[in-house]
Amino acid sequence: MKTVSSITLTLAVSTFLFFATPRALVAQTDCLGCHGDTSMQDASGHNVGVDAHKFGESIHGVLKCGDCHTTIKDYPHPDQVTPVKCDTCHADEAAGLVGSVHASRAEHPCTSCHGDAHSIFPKTDPRSAVYPLNVPHTCGACHGNDAMAKKHGLPNVYPMYIDSIHGFALSKEGLLVAANCQSCHGSHHILSHTDPLSSTYKVNVPKTCGKCHAGITANYESGVHGKAVAAGHLDAPVCSDCHTAHAIEQPTAAAFRMQSTPICGNCHKEKFSTYRDTFHSQLGSLGGYVETARCWDCHGAHEILPASDPRSPIAPANLVKTCGRCHAGANASFVKYQPHANARNRKLNPALYYVTLFMNLLLIGVLTFFMIHTLLWLIRSRYDQIKARAAKGGKNA
Repeated sequence: MKTVSSITLTLAVSTFLFFATPRALVAQTDCLGCHGDTSMQDASGHNVGVDAHKFGESIHGVLKCGDCHTTIKDYPHPDQVTPVKCDTCHADEAAGLVGSVHASRAEHPCTSCHGDAHSIFPKTDPRSAVYPLNVPHTCGACHGNDAMAKKHGLPNVYPMYIDSIHGFALSKEGLLVAANCQSCHGSHHILSHTDPLSSTYKVNVPKTCGKCHAGITANYESGVHGKAVAAGHLDAPVCSDCHTAHAIEQPTAAAFRMQSTPICGNCHKEKFSTYRDTFHSQLGSLGGYVETARCWDCHGAHEILPASDPRSPIAPANLVKTCGRCHAGANASFVKYQPHANARNRKLNPALYYVTLFMNLLLIGVLTFFMIHTLLWLIRSRYDQIKARAAKGGKNA
C-alpha cells in the first residue's frame, strides 16, 4: 500500500507534468497521430490536418478533440463525421446570428470569419482573423468578390473601403482606432441597412458614426439636417449621403472639395442652379481653383443653421466675418452681394431678371445681325466673283 507521502509525491508530479506539458498535447495523441500531418485531406479533398503548435496556442488549445467532435466515440472514426456545433459553447454569438444577414450556416459558417477552427486566436491577438487590422481582409474574402456581390445584388465594397480614409488609416498607418467593417456593421447580429434595427439603417447612421466622431455628430444633430432626420424626414441627409458609406475621402482633399457642391445640389437643386451662375462656381469649374467657396464654406459642414439663427455663419450679423475668411476687407456693402440671386425669377429678383433679359436679347440681336451681315457679305462676294469671271470670259471671246 502506498504511503501518504508517496501519494502526495505522485499527485505533485502529475500536476507538474500537466501544467508543464505543451498545450498542443492536450488533444488526444491518437488524433494528432494522423491529423498532425497538416497536408492530410479527407475523401472530399478538404484539409483536415491540424498544426499542433498553432492549436496549442489557440483559444481552443485547452480543449480535447472530443469536446468539439462529440459524435466521435471510437478510434478510428468513420470517414464522414458530424459537423461541429459551435453554439454548444458560443450560445450568445449563435443567438446573435439568428435573423442576421449571415444566418445561413451553410453559406456562412463560423470559420469563414474566424478562420480554421484549430487556429482561432483571441480578437486581441494580431494572428486572429478578427483582429482590427485583419477584419477588412477577412470580410473582403466575400465582399471583395465580384461573383458574390453580383449574386446578392451588393456593391463590391472591399476595394472602395481600402482606398478610403478609414482603410488607409488602418492598412497603411496601422491605426487600430480607425473604423473597420465591424465598427459600423457589428460582429454577429449584422442586419441589412433596410432593417430599422440595423446600425446602418439611415436613422441610425449618425449614432453609428458618432461612436468615433462624437463632436461632429453633436454638431450635426443640432443642425437642420439632424433635426429633420430626428423628426422622421428620411429625405434629409445623414453622414453616408454626403460622405458615402465605404469610399470616404478626406474632406479637405481636393477631390472631395471639387465634388462637394454637386453633392449638396442633389437635394438643393434650385440653390445649386443659382450657385452655378456665380463667379465662385465658374471659377471652381475651371478645375484648378480648389479653394474657391463651396456650399459648406459659407453654410458650415455639420451644424448647418438657417439664416434666421444668430449662430449661423450666414446670419446677417455674421456675414462680414464669414465672407472675410476669404475676402480680406469685406464690409457691410460687400456682403450685400446675393450669392443665390435667381435671374430667372421675376418676382424674387425683378431688377436682375430684366437686366438679364435685356443682355440676352442684346446678345441674340448682335449675333443675329452679324450672322445676317456675314451671310449677305458671302452672297455679295460670290456674286462679284461670278460677275468678274463672266466679264473676263466675254473679253477673251
